[in-house]
Amino acid sequence: MSTLEELVADWLPLPDLADQLGVNIKKVHSLLDERAVVAARVELGDKRVRAVPAAFVQDGHLIDSLKGTISVLVDSGFTDEELLLWLFTPDESLPGTPIQALREGRKTEIRRRAQALAW
Repeated sequence: MSTLEELVADWLPLPDLADQLGVNIKKVHSLLDERAVVAARVELGDKRVRAVPAAFVQDGHLIDSLKGTISVLVDSGFTDEELLLWLFTPDESLPGTPIQALREGRKTEIRRRAQALAW
């Protein structure tokens, strides 16, 4: 099990993400292409599949501030795996994790921190 799989408790395979969002799988692939969401290959059962953290979905929608935060992290040079690790790594100064802060609507604080990573 990878560090990422240890940090992220619940994963949604791409077809399950489509179901959660009420869209078809092509739309999920578009969301990935647009960098509105990022996926990782993880072990689910006896297979390695592309999946997204279930925490990216709130009330049947992707977290509003997720796409912009992903953009800031990518612009800072983060790979998909690195940005997922950053979003799900506990930070005592928050408290909690950056993804928890985004789910609570604290995007300004998280984006400021993400921008500071580029320096």
